[in-house]
Amino acid sequence: MLLIKNGRLIDPGRWDGIYDILIEDGKIAEIAPNLEHSAERQLSLSNERQLSLSKLNASGKIVTPGLIDMHVHFREPGEEYKETIESGCLAAVHGGFTAVCTMPNTKPVNDNRQVTEYIIKKADEAKAARVYPVGAISKGLEGNALSEYGELKSAGAIAVSDDGKPVKNSRLMRKALEYAKGFGLLVISHCEDLELVGNGVMNEGALGTRLGLPGIPNAAESIMVMRDIALCELTGARLHIAHVSTKESVAAIREAKKRGAAVTAETAPHYFTLTEEAVGEYDTHAKMNPPLRSERDRQAILEGLADGTIDVIATDHAPHSSLEKDVEFDRAANGIIGLETSLSLSLQLVEKGILTFAGLIEKMSVNPARILGIDNGLKKGSPADITVIDPEISYVVNADTFRSRSRNTPFNGMRLKGGAVMTIVNGNIVSEN
Repeated sequence: MLLIKNGRLIDPGRWDGIYDILIEDGKIAEIAPNLEHSAERQLSLSNERQLSLSKLNASGKIVTPGLIDMHVHFREPGEEYKETIESGCLAAVHGGFTAVCTMPNTKPVNDNRQVTEYIIKKADEAKAARVYPVGAISKGLEGNALSEYGELKSAGAIAVSDDGKPVKNSRLMRKALEYAKGFGLLVISHCEDLELVGNGVMNEGALGTRLGLPGIPNAAESIMVMRDIALCELTGARLHIAHVSTKESVAAIREAKKRGAAVTAETAPHYFTLTEEAVGEYDTHAKMNPPLRSERDRQAILEGLADGTIDVIATDHAPHSSLEKDVEFDRAANGIIGLETSLSLSLQLVEKGILTFAGLIEKMSVNPARILGIDNGLKKGSPADITVIDPEISYVVNADTFRSRSRNTPFNGMRLKGGAVMTIVNGNIVSEN
């Protein structure tokens, strides 16, 4: 039994105040002020088992439902030198995440039962974060034929996506939405027009021209966002737009929601924290897809978070080794790691008044759970997946101390405020900072 005392519980729609939480057998047994005597009474009634009571004083801390990251890339199977499922799960819980959704662009691709079951098995062995695999929309991520969604779902897949690649064929995307709807699966869309991207490697604009780097226009993302919204409205299926980075995409999603479309969206901390200026002197740690955009786009992302257009903050955690990053900018791999900096960067939104604490927990826990259909929340009988946050701690990011196997972050050396100090999964303390 674990008793968390005197923390400020924040679970939007349920709690915002000072309460105790009693955890027993991996579940939340009770929430109320001053549970000391209640815990001792339950302990004395447990005649059949030998139980002990551990107490955690969370005074000055914020206690929330476990954070959920809807978008991560763990490189196992296939590229374990970048990240294993175990190292990714350890990075997740260190960052305060109790659950993650792994994208299917592994080697081999997660487009079948065997790979899905392998991922779940390795996650169970890691005994850290919960892992919800995302299966591939199309076989091999090739965009030619749909994967077997029924097989993927029965094996444990929670959604489908070809993330890392767009579904170029509109007819196939329509079929994917219809097929996924029949199985109750969410479709997560990587919105990118490859013809517009061309050989682009960073945001299209004056900076890219000065650096001599070919650019990627905003329309490469927003055109596909608009297409997939149209297909969402045509089919009535649920659509989730991944890694939103442009002003035009935010506007399109906002208007679609006003029309009642079943669309949700995510962005990542780098899109509301950084701009294309972070590329600086060809810094490959600032190279990602979609690319870092302009200040105008960053402000639009902030507005989308504030008004609810963007439902979720996800990391798009994309580990790469120095082999892929310590090369010329145009040859470097896209992507950065984010699990161990996401919460601290997102807490800046609260510090700046863009979101309340409750609003932030909605973006990082409540909304992901709702969209994915995960039982996650501070309520009696629910799994005890809990994140404890200290909003006042201050630290300098040191990538060398990360639990991830990779170090590709543009935030190394940055001073951040606030972060997770304890992560509890199924009633077990899996990370304590």
